[in-house]
Amino acid sequence: MRTNFKTIGLLFLAAISFVSCENENIENTPATAAEFANVREAALEKITQEFTITAEDGATTLTSENGVKITINGSCLTKDGNPVTGDVQIEYVELFDKGNMLVTNKPTMGIMPDGNRNLLISGGEFFIKATQNGKELATTCNITLLVPASLTDGVDNMMTLWKGIIDDEGNLAWEDARKADGTNGGKGGVQAEGNNYYVSFGNFGWTNVDKFYSDPRPKTTILVDAPEGYDNNNCAIYLSYDGEGTNALAKLDTYTAEGLFSEHYGQIPVGLACHIIFATEDNGNWRYAIKGVTVQANDVYTFTMAETTVGTEAQLIAAINAIQ
Repeated sequence: MRTNFKTIGLLFLAAISFVSCENENIENTPATAAEFANVREAALEKITQEFTITAEDGATTLTSENGVKITINGSCLTKDGNPVTGDVQIEYVELFDKGNMLVTNKPTMGIMPDGNRNLLISGGEFFIKATQNGKELATTCNITLLVPASLTDGVDNMMTLWKGIIDDEGNLAWEDARKADGTNGGKGGVQAEGNNYYVSFGNFGWTNVDKFYSDPRPKTTILVDAPEGYDNNNCAIYLSYDGEGTNALAKLDTYTAEGLFSEHYGQIPVGLACHIIFATEDNGNWRYAIKGVTVQANDVYTFTMAETTVGTEAQLIAAINAIQ
């Protein structure tokens, strides 16, 4: 009788193990490119704020959820080159932390004069769009932002203005928006006064208040291998530099013929303490892994599926923002 009970117990455990393995295989099915894009788009939509202004009211100031004041002059709005009248819809996004930057795929990578890219320390990423009846509008006047420095780890007089450039694959990089003639003290529309940044720019779209990350140590390139079944279409690899707070996020934005993610510009300091982040979609949630490393020259890092966990968007954002 004891043998029978033992046999039944072993069969029961085997059955559970079989089902568990089946579930694990289903759960670990890699996301499609569309599923990964959708979860990012959903994250962006969730933090998009909407306002309505009336063109005839002229300069109108809106206040965001975080206390940023956005001033848009309705008298300057045009549609197909013609002045606009009536109600105008405004879409607005603000990003002040690397957790939200990651889930929306809006890292702080600046384009250097030689075309290579390097990490930016951000004083806020902003997106503004004006539409009327679904048609995008332009403006003939500057848009202004008053950004409380309490949102950006304080005032930094080295911050300048950057313009967001989105490529055909939906990836964002930042282009220096400063005018060649040095207008606005060469800061391109950013002035730090008291406990605020005063930001001025003439186009809708993505705008950033930033400065380049600076480190005197020798630089290197690193490579990262994602888990089996994942590539640059259905996952992404990011870097969080230790000690830089929550307002900077680098991205490994190239993919080699060998199937590795790379920062091929050679801008990562040797000896840098940082966290490498693998992120993808999993059944409407996020599958991710965070690995703390100290960079050595030409390092290659590998993520395995066993190192990953599945969580909600909020859990992933909290985990990224907790990295110090």
